[in-house]
Amino acid sequence: MSDVATDMLPLEADIRRRIAAAGPMPVGEYMAICLGDPDYGYYRTRDPLGAGGDFITSPEISQMFGELIGLWMAAVWTRMDQPKRIAVIELGPGRGTLMNDALRAVKVLPAFRAAVELHLVEISPALQQQQQQTLADQKVPITWHDSLADVPEGPAIIVANEFFDALPVNQAVKTDSGWYERRIGIDSGGHLAFTVADQPLQGFEPLLPPAVRAAPVGAIFEWRSETEAMELGRRIARDGGAALVIDYGHAESAAGDTLQAVAHHAYADVLGAPGRVDLTAHVDFEALARSADAMGARAYGPITQGQLLRQLGIKTRAAKLKAHTSSPGAIGIDAAFARLTGHGPGEMGSLFKAVAFAHPAIGIPPAFET
Repeated sequence: MSDVATDMLPLEADIRRRIAAAGPMPVGEYMAICLGDPDYGYYRTRDPLGAGGDFITSPEISQMFGELIGLWMAAVWTRMDQPKRIAVIELGPGRGTLMNDALRAVKVLPAFRAAVELHLVEISPALQQQQQQTLADQKVPITWHDSLADVPEGPAIIVANEFFDALPVNQAVKTDSGWYERRIGIDSGGHLAFTVADQPLQGFEPLLPPAVRAAPVGAIFEWRSETEAMELGRRIARDGGAALVIDYGHAESAAGDTLQAVAHHAYADVLGAPGRVDLTAHVDFEALARSADAMGARAYGPITQGQLLRQLGIKTRAAKLKAHTSSPGAIGIDAAFARLTGHGPGEMGSLFKAVAFAHPAIGIPPAFET
């Protein structure tokens, strides 16, 4: 990181100009600029995935993940009385790996494949190009959009894997005199640094969950805009269908500073290299479910990723794959199975969780029955 931290990056220069003009900026504004700036934003300028990137996601670990999501989508479509046309929407599709595996798996249900119109919500030109290449052989109509609100109306099945964690998060700090918004300014040494607003947030504490109100002085609370979650809930309730959200985070709203930066598969300084590192924060699944539920979509879960995949049959799928591969290949399948469903260090089975939203006519979505 030293090669980028010692030089003034273009995005840092822009952030400093904004702070000089308007004062310290909210954490959410900083995160939005770092990730989404049209010229220098992290997600606008690079493919961050894989061994040569900054992080790896579940679809890149094993084909089993996307295949099982495909079967989940097909089961939902069946419960929707098999409409002739169905919008399959993925939020933040990465390289297109999840959807490629999902569409391959549902070839066993040709009627569903024939009904699919694929809509990908992606702001990164680099990743859009990757998605186009990955999905070139799937022979389904594909349209790209900047946001979920841009996708045409109609019955939909929505998938979001590691999407909400990258949406900008706001922070507030508890003090003896109230909750103050956490901001980013410039310290006496000339470095970007965390600070707080001059005045407390008015009317903020009564809106907080009881557990957060009881947090000690110095605690940090995080919250996101409800726009995407409300749009997801509104669309499902109005047009029919279901959504599956998989991400890392906590099941209940709680205090805690989870904002982090990642570069080259290691933690980095959140303020050290704007636009060059990935910024994320844990998803508050309670708040997410509350926002979508308020718009009329019924919420189910969260359950752990391990529970989701086991309910969808990952153990059986792994056994079938192992039966048709060599011994080294079988070892790799076992390793992927453990990483996706396990609960130990570096494993994703417990840290990652899943929540589903469904139109009341669908009932309980697949894998959420228990």
